Amino acid sequence: MKLVYPVIFTEDPAGGYMAYVPDLEINTQGEDLAEAIAMARDAMGLVGIDMEDDGKPFPAPSQHVDCPTGGIVSLVDVDLVAYRRANEKRTVRRNVTLPSWLNAAANEAGLNVSAILQAALKQELNV
Repeated sequence: MKLVYPVIFTEDPAGGYMAYVPDLEINTQGEDLAEAIAMARDAMGLVGIDMEDDGKPFPAPSQHVDCPTGGIVSLVDVDLVAYRRANEKRTVRRNVTLPSWLNAAANEAGLNVSAILQAALKQELNV
């Protein structure tokens, strides 16, 4: 699922840019405009997966946003599926069946079968 919301960017007197996503009530900042956009996207991803996990509906994006003088309003998107995949670090337990001789050989060689399986799956899936 992709989210797209307007974000208000304003220069911070102390340096950098502030980013505010009014529809999600998120504030963040970056050292420059590019970083502020990236931080807004990251914050939207965090809030978005929390809302998704809690079964909360996403607010409709505002059609009109009041922008302070000197500010910039821009639409920022985030792909929650890609965000979750990139940031979710939890693991799941999966049973794998191996011939006993292969398991013994892997143990003797000190191989981490789980890590090898993960690498093989990533290669097979091109991720």
